[in-house]
Amino acid sequence: MSKKIILIMLATVMLALVNLSEAQQPKKVPRIGYLTSSEPARESRFEAIRLALRELGYIEGENIASEYRYAAGKLDRLPELAAELVRLKVDIIVATGGGPVIQAPKNATKTIPIVMVGQGADPVEAGLVESLARPGGNVTGLTNLLIQLGDKRLELLKQAVPKVVRVAVLNVRGNRTHELELKEVQTAARALGLTIRSWEVQGTHDFDRVFAAMGKQRSDGLYVPGGPVMRENEKRIAGFALKSRLPSVYTTRAAVDAGGLMYYGADLADSYRRVAYYVDRILKGAKPADLPVEQPTKFELVINLKTAKQIGLTIPPAVLARADKVIK
Repeated sequence: MSKKIILIMLATVMLALVNLSEAQQPKKVPRIGYLTSSEPARESRFEAIRLALRELGYIEGENIASEYRYAAGKLDRLPELAAELVRLKVDIIVATGGGPVIQAPKNATKTIPIVMVGQGADPVEAGLVESLARPGGNVTGLTNLLIQLGDKRLELLKQAVPKVVRVAVLNVRGNRTHELELKEVQTAARALGLTIRSWEVQGTHDFDRVFAAMGKQRSDGLYVPGGPVMRENEKRIAGFALKSRLPSVYTTRAAVDAGGLMYYGADLADSYRRVAYYVDRILKGAKPADLPVEQPTKFELVINLKTAKQIGLTIPPAVLARADKVIK
């Protein structure tokens, strides 16, 4: 056998062994880290992301894995939870909720891509991205315009309850997003001939005191902003509004399911499905800095007709006709 043939045979065997070795080595499964301020039971939104990922070919437990971290309403835990995800070396962090939920992983890593969803304030003003078109760092995703829709929510409340004059607005003390939203609502109130009274809470422990004070100074309506503190207390807030027969409008969809009267804002299910697009693009090599931050394109009006009946309110037919969903 010639030396040349022997060399070819050896090369063929070596190549076969290399291919066999590569085939036997398990492929790296990308891991997605999910971070939120809420309780695990509340995060049905993650299911929307998983289903959208499945449609793109990512099946959890097969070719993609997930790590979940919940702050359960304790915002001071967010930095610790974000650091855990960084130590786990996840490939992407999906941060759902307000500014603190997004800021925590941004502070923890400059390299792991972060996909935000649910940011109410302007992410540029909040310092999370350089611009919507060119985020510039490791953060991109979706913003939901919570603040900018304050005038529309107040207008819908006035249309649903034509007799409303005095509207109470809940706020968390020191919350920059709430301060901006309050200004938006106050500007809209002047145009609608409404009077706004702001009520500040410091945290969960403060609601009973504020509710007692609000009960003594009767309002005609209640405006509730978003954010972790409000989300964790939405059942208490909705319960107070029901007991006080107070028409209420919210910036979070789940609050209406909890007994609130009205919600107007981004179609959050659509926003969470859109997260899968960012995850897919990043896993295929795109950089967050080059993926524009998207604003919502679908909005919804949800009315809890059961709540309306409980507080003795008849919603005008014209307003009901505009609702995307009516809870009966």
